[in-house]
Amino acid sequence: MGGLGLLGPIGERVSESTDELVPVTVGYSGSSGYRHATGLAHDVVHEYSFDALTVSLTDLSSGLVDRLRTHPSVRYVEFDRTYRPLSQTTPWGVDRVGATPDRTTTIDAGAVDIAILDSGIDATHPDLQSNVGNGVSFTSSLGLLSEGPNASGALGAGLVGPLDSDQPDWHDTTGHGTHIAGIAAGSNDDNGIVGVAPSATLHAVRVLGSFGVGSTSDIAAGIDYVVDQGWDVANLSLGGAQPSAVVKDACQHAIENDTLLVAATGNNGPCSNCVRYPAAYPMVIGVGATTTDDSYASFSARGPNTDIVAPGQSIRSSYATSVASYKTLSGTSMASPHVGAAGGLLLASGYSAESAKDRLLATAEDIGLSQNEAGSGLLSVTNALGFS
Repeated sequence: MGGLGLLGPIGERVSESTDELVPVTVGYSGSSGYRHATGLAHDVVHEYSFDALTVSLTDLSSGLVDRLRTHPSVRYVEFDRTYRPLSQTTPWGVDRVGATPDRTTTIDAGAVDIAILDSGIDATHPDLQSNVGNGVSFTSSLGLLSEGPNASGALGAGLVGPLDSDQPDWHDTTGHGTHIAGIAAGSNDDNGIVGVAPSATLHAVRVLGSFGVGSTSDIAAGIDYVVDQGWDVANLSLGGAQPSAVVKDACQHAIENDTLLVAATGNNGPCSNCVRYPAAYPMVIGVGATTTDDSYASFSARGPNTDIVAPGQSIRSSYATSVASYKTLSGTSMASPHVGAAGGLLLASGYSAESAKDRLLATAEDIGLSQNEAGSGLLSVTNALGFS
């Protein structure tokens, strides 16, 4: 496969293949920047609601990238990176955070929309089929797979083959997105598992491919789509070590349009000041993971960008039915949807996205961990919703 360097960091040269389309994201200022970018492009891959677009180039040896970068109305040019799901090893937490069904079913969260930006959702799963709304796929616009210097497979998500042709393109075949969806809003049907907000509506935004990775431009497109649909919460149990300007732009666009953003801090611990992106961005709630005894999970990334923690060790949840109906997994991926769904309950109770974020952090439980480890503390749905 030619052009394997296309996932390199901003400013890094990629292989100069002339027979393969390479995605390049351009942040611009004003119409002249837009015209310049589209004029040099082979075609447009993603056009965002904010001032950026992803275009494809055919010949990187021709100096097109340099011509893009040096234009006065171009804010940045970046090649796609890969972000990955942040689950690893093997996650429990609804009871610990006080989100038991006898409490949460008193809140009418049916009008709250929680978007799971991940590997898709298996809408045929018995614990999810009554709650799954719409879906969309943004994966591999230019055929990106798990190749290239910065690519990495799904962590603990179980790699499966291509999508079943009888299923929609947002159908989950790896299991990761289905697991996250179950934690957020598994239905309260006396079978299997129950989620934090069991009456909320789930939406699948597939930004991770069957090999468990996704490009930053696809992730940004997914966030942009969530905003365009007017959905309330976006959960991102994925991330990467390096920042992405287009993902940051998309996150800022979401916040400005009252969308609550929640993301996993990463599974690269033990470490310090190592929170992954997009969780590291200030407009995103960065969620670390705790264990069954309220200790900080050793795998969980920590640093000043950690906003809150939630259960992330040995969490049992739904899984893609083609693989297994349920699995027990651990990771900050599993911690994040506890917080995202709790935010959804607050939104259903009349909070705005900004005030819900403030409420979640202000009511977190002090479990004796440092700010770098736990941010404001352990998620408490009990405190946030005023449950007695």
